Amino acid sequence: MSLPLLFGCLWVVAAALTAMLPMARQFPPGIALLIAAPFLLVWIGSVHGWLWLALGLFAVVSMFRRPLIYFARKAAGQTPDDPRDRA
Repeated sequence: MSLPLLFGCLWVVAAALTAMLPMARQFPPGIALLIAAPFLLVWIGSVHGWLWLALGLFAVVSMFRRPLIYFARKAAGQTPDDPRDRA
């Protein structure tokens, strides 16, 4: 197994462990995973090709869809809804 795929697997395990945390404790590791994801995806894509990059990007967007929507709305100047209000 190549080093980028090994780190990708570790990233997935870290994301699964983060998801098991209480919501109040998910933010710091979740942001770290979200920041690390593009670097990891580019590394995987440069070693293994665009197909693996696309599959990884699909997985990241699937797992982080709500934070990505929140940050996109905030960047567009809209007032995003607070996810804590859904409880």
